[in-house]
Amino acid sequence: MKFINLLLLSALMVGCTSVPHVSLAAGDVAVEHPEFLAFDTDANIIAQDTVKATLSEAALTGKHAIIVMGANWCHDSRALAGWFQTSRFEALLQGNFVVNYVDVGEKDRNIDIAQSFGLDEIVGTPTIIVTNSEGEVLNLDTAPTWRNAASRDEDSIYDYFEALAPKSIE
Repeated sequence: MKFINLLLLSALMVGCTSVPHVSLAAGDVAVEHPEFLAFDTDANIIAQDTVKATLSEAALTGKHAIIVMGANWCHDSRALAGWFQTSRFEALLQGNFVVNYVDVGEKDRNIDIAQSFGLDEIVGTPTIIVTNSEGEVLNLDTAPTWRNAASRDEDSIYDYFEALAPKSIE
């Protein structure tokens, strides 16, 4: 009986230690955000081909491309993808951008894609690359700064992408 009690106690302890704990620094505020699992982890997908297709579609439609380099394990990647699924963001994105989600694994997959756009490495996830319809990167300086996407509020995220949308010529 002692053995069973110890076994149950051990199972409870392991279960409790595997639950992530979120601790906020003084003054930080938890931001509510939607989440979406957008990153396909299928090893048979050739991400370079999907990025080329995204850039080609952007060129044909006159839209900009958004390459979201992240992972489903990352709450910031899930949060940004979740915002992109809301009606507010869908209206902005569908009219102005072609979006592609590239799985970077544990920051050890598809790094060559980031490098082809001028980034040396994936510092954090998600890393967001925005190009114009000619494939020129528009946000190289801010591309790696999205690793706090879950902490950003909806309006600041929206404003960022709205500012990078193609400007209509009138």
